[in-house]
Amino acid sequence: MRSEPFSWRDAAAPTLALFGSTATLVCCALPALFVALGMGAVVAGLVSAVPQITWLSEHKPLVFGASGALILASAWLQWRARNAPCPADPAAARACTRLRTVSMWILGVAAVAWCVGAFFAFFAAALFS
Repeated sequence: MRSEPFSWRDAAAPTLALFGSTATLVCCALPALFVALGMGAVVAGLVSAVPQITWLSEHKPLVFGASGALILASAWLQWRARNAPCPADPAAARACTRLRTVSMWILGVAAVAWCVGAFFAFFAAALFS
């Protein structure tokens, strides 16, 4: 068990996981959704405006592996800090509790975004074709 209090640094890992899972949505889920809705021109315009999206799509196992590792590391850090003490000061204790709640929500959103991206990147084409 940790003896140091829960701090803002404990929220950094879920935030990094959220940004990593956002990359999975940009590379795979959003283009697939746009094409499915008949907006292929939007995808073409997006790829011409931001050509790095093509790199993300070409290396999707690496992108999903790295973002999945970030999410797992974040979940492990959250689990490890679950019983960390909050400060005795009432205002600081409220902030600590709120930070824990926000961190868990960010981690949940990141995990859902990752799952949606993985579905569209690896399973949707085979399922809907």
